Amino acid sequence: MNTTIVHFDLDTFFVSCERLLDSRLNNKPVIVGGTGDRGVVSAASYETRAYGVHSGMPMKMARQLCPNAVYIRGNAGTYTKFSKQVTEILQSEVPVLEKSSVDEFYADLTGMDRFFGCYKFASELRNKIIREAGLPISFGLSVNKTVSKVATNEAKPNNQLKIDTGYEKAFLAPLSIKKIPMVGEKTYRTFCNMGIKNVHTVQQMPVEMMTSVFGKNGRVIWQRANGIDHTPIIEYHERKSISSERTYGQDTTNITTLKTTIRAMAENLAFQLRRGGKLTSCVTVKIRYSDFQTYSKQLKIPYTSADHHLLPVVMELFEKLYSRRLLIRLVGVRYSSLTAGTYQINLFDDEKKTVNLYKAMDNIRIRYGDRSIMRAATMGDGARTIGNFTNPFNGEPPIVLAHRTQ
Repeated sequence: MNTTIVHFDLDTFFVSCERLLDSRLNNKPVIVGGTGDRGVVSAASYETRAYGVHSGMPMKMARQLCPNAVYIRGNAGTYTKFSKQVTEILQSEVPVLEKSSVDEFYADLTGMDRFFGCYKFASELRNKIIREAGLPISFGLSVNKTVSKVATNEAKPNNQLKIDTGYEKAFLAPLSIKKIPMVGEKTYRTFCNMGIKNVHTVQQMPVEMMTSVFGKNGRVIWQRANGIDHTPIIEYHERKSISSERTYGQDTTNITTLKTTIRAMAENLAFQLRRGGKLTSCVTVKIRYSDFQTYSKQLKIPYTSADHHLLPVVMELFEKLYSRRLLIRLVGVRYSSLTAGTYQINLFDDEKKTVNLYKAMDNIRIRYGDRSIMRAATMGDGARTIGNFTNPFNGEPPIVLAHRTQ
């Protein structure tokens, strides 16, 4: 039996949410993202595309290209609420659903054409989302995830497209190679250097040539260009790591601010581990200097989720890493190699009252918020807004915050 996969994508999601909250923004150029000079564009309305604005662009450049746009900092909590509403509608209607990002969904409709027409069902579902959530949404329908995603992008804005079985190669052939998932800017430049601009050329190439240039990814790109993709629908996303980063509004060498930020990140991430019933065995610290040179160090440790085990490791890595004494632009902490488990007493180092202390602190945070109780060393200006208002281990993909900076 041929599979039937539908890909839904909420059009310019952050902008659409803002317009739903304020109808005065309708038909106006709107840009959501970090409002400082170091911010990046998280979402841009279609009215701004004519000026060359796109997501991921530095906000400073967007202001130069489209000075008359309405600029909004955005609210991650608001977007999460709207995303959850759409998720609940889809979960109530489709047998298998994968939420690949805050505004993208895959659903497996295989076999449903025996009872409904899959395209008709997807159309009715799209209309239900538009009617109940008030958000514009597009979809693509085909035999696999890759072709459906490309079809969605071709259908936008606020439209739908079905690719009949057997016509996948013909549909992809005239398109630019950069429309194939996995082909980013660097890969696209390599294709351009080879004189390749469209998918049809890749379809005619032997797969061996692709693997010789791009390695194992070359075979995957070749398969996707030919409309071949056996990637299954994944209902639950298991997080392999959690991390936190902070870009300063102005580069700094203030060691107190830097250490306060690092400690606050380490403490908050340790709380997220305990809340999610996880332990980490790998700690990484990252810094980016004002010249954009980025360095990181990591250390393998025994499995733990305890602050008093993790904080000394994080601070030790930072001390080793911060050697150039130049202005710092960004700092980050990551815990990886995660496994399920709860913090246990170390019979040689810990007392039962330490475990009870963590339980009491975590209960306060769960009830009143991440930053309701903290160490005095994490209360400075460099850590005021550090926190995660959702459980990173709930199976939902992480939201890209609207104020994310480079």
